[in-house]
Order: sequence, then C-alpha cells, then structure tokens
Amino acid sequence: MASVGAIPGRTPEGPGPGAASASFPSPAPVRGPGEAEEEENEQEPAEIHLCFLWTSGYLGIAYYDTSDSTIHFMPDAPDHESFELLQRASQEHRELKRPEIIFLPSVDFGLEISKQRLLSGNYAFTPDSMTTTEKILFLSSIIPFDCLLTVRALGGLLKFLGRRRIGVELEDYNVSVPILGFKKFVLTHLVSIDQDTYSVLQIFKSEAHPSVYKVTSGLKEGLSLFGILNRCRCKWGEKLLRLWFTRPTQDLGELNSRLDVIQFFLLPQNLDMAQILHRLLGHIKNVPLILKRMKLSHTKASDWQVLYKTVYSALGLRDACRSLPQSIQLFQDIAQEFSDDLHHIASLIGKVVDFEGSLAENRFTVLPNIDPDIDEKKRRLMGLPSFLTEVARKELENLDSRIPSCSVIYIPLIGFLLSIPRLPSMAEASDFEIEGLDFMFLSEEKLHYRSARTKELDALLGDLHCDIRDQETLLMYQLQCQVLARAAVLTRVLDLAARLDVLLALASAARDYGYSRPRYSPQLIGVRIQNGRHPLMELCARTFVPNSAECGGDRGRVKVITGPNSSGKSIYLKQVGLITFMALVGSFVPAEEAEIGAVDAIFTRIHSCDSISLGLSTFMIDLNQVAKAVNNATKQSLVLIDEFGKGTNTVDGLALLAAVLRHWLALGPTCPHIFVATNFLSLVQLQLLPQGPLVQYLTMEACEDGDDLVFFYQVCEGIAKASHASHTAAQAGLPDQLLTRGKEVSDLIRSGKPIKPVKELLKEKQMENCQTLVDKFLKLDLEDPNLDLDLFMSQEVLPAATAIL
Repeated sequence: MASVGAIPGRTPEGPGPGAASASFPSPAPVRGPGEAEEEENEQEPAEIHLCFLWTSGYLGIAYYDTSDSTIHFMPDAPDHESFELLQRASQEHRELKRPEIIFLPSVDFGLEISKQRLLSGNYAFTPDSMTTTEKILFLSSIIPFDCLLTVRALGGLLKFLGRRRIGVELEDYNVSVPILGFKKFVLTHLVSIDQDTYSVLQIFKSEAHPSVYKVTSGLKEGLSLFGILNRCRCKWGEKLLRLWFTRPTQDLGELNSRLDVIQFFLLPQNLDMAQILHRLLGHIKNVPLILKRMKLSHTKASDWQVLYKTVYSALGLRDACRSLPQSIQLFQDIAQEFSDDLHHIASLIGKVVDFEGSLAENRFTVLPNIDPDIDEKKRRLMGLPSFLTEVARKELENLDSRIPSCSVIYIPLIGFLLSIPRLPSMAEASDFEIEGLDFMFLSEEKLHYRSARTKELDALLGDLHCDIRDQETLLMYQLQCQVLARAAVLTRVLDLAARLDVLLALASAARDYGYSRPRYSPQLIGVRIQNGRHPLMELCARTFVPNSAECGGDRGRVKVITGPNSSGKSIYLKQVGLITFMALVGSFVPAEEAEIGAVDAIFTRIHSCDSISLGLSTFMIDLNQVAKAVNNATKQSLVLIDEFGKGTNTVDGLALLAAVLRHWLALGPTCPHIFVATNFLSLVQLQLLPQGPLVQYLTMEACEDGDDLVFFYQVCEGIAKASHASHTAAQAGLPDQLLTRGKEVSDLIRSGKPIKPVKELLKEKQMENCQTLVDKFLKLDLEDPNLDLDLFMSQEVLPAATAIL
C-alpha cells in the first residue's frame, strides 16, 4: 500500500489532450502577450494535491485542484506495480513538474474514518438546511462509496488538506479548505463504466465454489460474459483479459490491432497454428514470482524447471510467429522482442541444472561436468559407504572385545564419527568414556565418538556434503545473476504472451459462437447493430430472436420501449449494452453487423439490490443510479433504463421518469443516447414527453390468440396498448379466481367506477364469523356461577355482529 501527496508546480490552464470534459474546466481562450502577463501577476500559480492508494493490484486516485477548488476522483481501477495508470493520470491530466512526495501513515486512510471525513465535511455546494440523512443521501449520488480505495484516498486527501490548510494558511483556524465540488474523471480513451453496470450486464459474476475443499478460498466465475470468453491457457492471459474488461477503450488503433489478430486466427487455414500457439501458452508460468524469489535468494528447486519450460515455450512462440505475417504488429513484436537472450537463458539452465536431482533432494543441484571440483567431491561422497565399512572394520580390531560391532558414519556439519551400540554395563554417563576415543553424544542407544581415524578423515576429506552444497549454491547465485540481468526480456515475454493468449481466447469464442467483426466510426455518435444477439441468453434459450438497434445522429436519441411483461424488453436493453461493451474491449460481437461510434460511458438502471451496509432502500438505489447518469452522461454516453419509477407510488414514479427524460430532451443535440423500457403506458397516452425527432417509440411485437398471448420477441416501431399483466400472472401460476378479480378491478379503475367487494367472498366471510361466534357460545358453561354473560355480549357478540352486518 502506498499513499502520496504530491504538490507540483504550475499546471496548464485546461485539460490535457482527450481529457474528459465533465471532469475538468474547459481550456482558457488564447490571449495576447500583454493580457497573459497581466493575469499571471493577478493569480497565484495553480497547484495539484494528488493522493493515491494502491493495494492488492487496485488503485484509487483523488486530487485537489486549487485553480477551481474542486476534488477530482477516479473510481477503483486495477493497476500493476509499475503504476501505469497513475502515470497516465499524472501525464494526461496535468503536467507534473518537480513534485513533492509525502508518505502518509496508513491510519490516515482508514475506511471508516475516511467515510466520516467525507460525510462531516463542510462543502460549499451543500445547503446548510440539509439534515444529516439528507446529506448522506446527497453525497452517495456523487461519491461512489462502493469503491473502497477511492473512498480511502478521498479521506487521506481531506486529512492532508486539513493538515496543510491549503489556500487558507493565513486564515483563522475555524476556516476550512474550500471545496466547491466533487467530480469523477476517467483517463483518456477509457470508457467509464460503474460497478452497477458490470453487475446488471453480467460482465462479471462471482459464485461460491462448489468444492468443499475451496470453502475458504471461496469464489469462481459464474455465467458471465467474462466466463464464456475466458479461454486463456495461462494465468497472465486471464489477468490481462480481466484488465481489458475493466478498461474498455475508445483508442481505435488499439481496438483494430486486437481485431486484426482475432480475424487472422478465424481463417480456416490458420486453425492449426492457433492450436499450436495455444499449447505453447499453457507452459507460460508465473515468471515474476520466480524472479522475485531469485532477487531474495529464495528460489525453489521446482522454479528452475518451470522457468526452463517457460523460456523454451517462449522460443517456440517466437519461431511460430516468425512464420506469420509481419504486417500484424503482435506477431512482429514477438518475433523481434523474443531475443536470443531467451535462448541463452534456456541453454544455461539446461546445461547447468540437474532437474531430477534437484527435485529428489529438494535443493539446487548441478549436472556432471560443470565443475571438476564438485564432480570429484561427489565421487568421493558416492564411494564413502564402502570406504567407511573398511575403516570401521579396522576400528573394531582396536576396541574392547565386549563391543560386538561398530560403524563409521558421516553427518553433515559434524563430520565423521565412530558409532557403537550401548552395552548393558554402560548405565551412567561416566561409563561412556573409552580410552583413545572422545565421546560426542548418545542417540537411539548408539554412542558416537571421535577417534584418531575419524579426525584424519575430517582433515583428508573435509565436510564433503556442505562443501558440495556451498559450491552448488555459488553456481546457483551466478546463474541467478545471469537470469536477472535479462529480467526485462522475460517481463516483455510475459506481456506479449498474455496478449496473444487473450486474443486466441477471443478468437476461439468468436469461432464457436458465430461472432462478427465490429466497425468503428469516429464520426458516428452512437451505435448501429444489425441483428444483434444477447451473448449469454442465446446460450441458454433453445431459440433466440435477433434484434437490431440504431442510435446515431440527431434522430431517435431517446428510445421509449413498451410492451407486455416478459416480452424481452430487458434482454434487448442488456443486449445493446453488451454488444457495445464487447466492441469497446476489442472483441468480435454477436451480431451480423455492428458499427460503433464514439461512446465515452455506459450507464444503467436495470436491476437493484438492497444494500444493508449503505442503509438505502431499493428505490433510493434506483434514484442514485439515475442521478449518476443525469450528472455525468454526455452526448457520447449510452444510458439504459429499465422500469425506473416502479419502486414508489405510480403517479410519483411516472412523474420522475418523465422529468428525467424531459431534462435530457431539453439538451437537444447534446442529449445522451437513451434506451428506456417501461410499462408506464400513461407516459405516452398523456403525452408527457415533447413531440419531436429526438423521441422514438418502440414496442415488442406480440399478438393475442384467443386467451393466449404469443410473443415474437421482435422490436418494431409503435406503442403497446396494454401490459398484459394477467397473462404473465397466469404463467406464474396464480389461481384463476384471482386473475378474474384482478381484471375486474383493473377495468373499474380505468373506467373511474368505484370498486365494490365481491358478494360471494363477503357471504363466505360472514358465515365464517357466525360459525366462530356460535362455537365460542357453545363452549360456555351456563351453570357456572362466575360466568358473566354481559361481558361476553360486550366483548364477543357485539363486535362480531358489527363485522357480520
């Protein structure tokens, strides 16, 4: 974990190239030399105070800009130990020069204390009249409290600002640092997608592992987009695929380079080559962990064999890619950057390391003919048993005749010892003394001594075992230095192999599922999809009806979709979102054709889960999700809304939905691309939305066949006439009498007539009440002198009579 406060020098007057417009002030107009000089004399140089928190491969960033007194934050994002994302944040958004770096203690980044700092802060944009609860709800629509690292980074930043009193150094202590707003930012070319969208679109889905042996380790990938596309053979490929999924991009060069590789491997003549590369990638292992162990001299015996297989597999990948078209950048990079250093590493390891001996002895051992001194000592060590037997025979001749046998043994670090069995007469320690021998220790009823011959052996042969270990360890260290000197090549090998693994996995999925290559059109604002399919639903349904979608230009930017319940409105929304997402990670898509324009964010309000930790109701979570879209969506954003407003009173929910849509429609050509599925038919019938080219009404085709309702699951222009809720209720198994009564009540409400209770049900209830009263009366003991009939009449008969009559 790292925490840094950085105070750079002067920053430019505006965002860097491609910075998100919602996150930073627009560039200042160009001034003449005199005007610029005059303004510099009036204003102090702007400063950026940046705080970041990195742990477990994820990064949270927040910074305070003194030029606009605003805190900018980036939601939790995965990042490597090299802090590539942090470098992009500093380089692309601000020109950092000579930063002051400060390491803060971890206590300043506590989760709960950070939440308290955020919720108790004095902000200029929150009215003083707000209650504590209202303030919490208001801030939760701006700050992503589910992004724990971001919350902790914000808390650490507030602590730092308060300690340094940025901008208020000369003011009274009760004057706090001015904070005029919180703004979310994403990096250049990255598409903003929040955790709710990842969840509702089932891009990721974790499930408990069914194995009883993995109860603690816990989770596996369920039915999700990542699950069906993840066919990676190595761990680093899977890790890179997950990284791509969490960083969808608008960089057309990067996206097309990925698609070029996928398209190459989809050609029938390249299938065999894809399988060969797939097999080789299965041997690419955790090289960084091995290099880390080498640096710490903690290398395991098995690490050398793993590294050897990895390097030789990498050489196989290089040779294979050299035979492929060098016009594809990835093949060219592998062919060029998998240098002869790899062959040198593999050759060294293969010639030096004895893999079988290392695994058998669980330590590093070398092959013969590497070091003559080691070979000689190993030869001596191998010949020791027969030699020591002869020495023991000579020792026995000089021992007391009561000693039946003896042996000479070698113990590493101690040396050669004479071992004799303990005699019955040797009861006390003083009995262990033998003339001409030095007693060492007693072990397992064996007495161990040093004799003149064993001392001579120590001087002649030395500690062979330890000498061999020491010399082999020295060789291992020298070999480690050779490998570590070429660590950069190994790291690059891992990066390129992971990229190849991911693209082979996407190509395999595209081949099996019949995906097609999307096209990217920077001039198009929106997406056009011809006969698209839901990538998960088509695997679960026996038949799937494809649908098209088009949201480009200034017509139909708001699409209102109505239709019966269970007709496929939600699936259609998710399908549009998933196809757009897949195109933005560089994958082929489930559609006949797909043209993707400039999309900078995907917002959703499709499904809600109660959050006990946040203390928010389902409807409040719905409102927060819509608030995120309203506050952050631009004309290049895709917004998917399903059944918003159903969590409260019908009139209030309808009013909120209409107000949100009218707010966006008022933006005119800068309105986001919005798909809204709703059962509020009054939205259309009461003409709550303004008429114009920006609004387009769609419906899901269905027809009535007698009492049955037939779904075609086909999107067409038009407006649904009814929700057909009774048909859906019948499919769910509700009793016929309830369905009949429901239709009666619905018709009465539509006609404005009063709703009267059902007479048959009323008579049945009256009979039940009468029978209950009779049963109570028959249980009375009229001969009981303590019976109070007046009390029975007042407490039982009269209330029951009121209910019956």
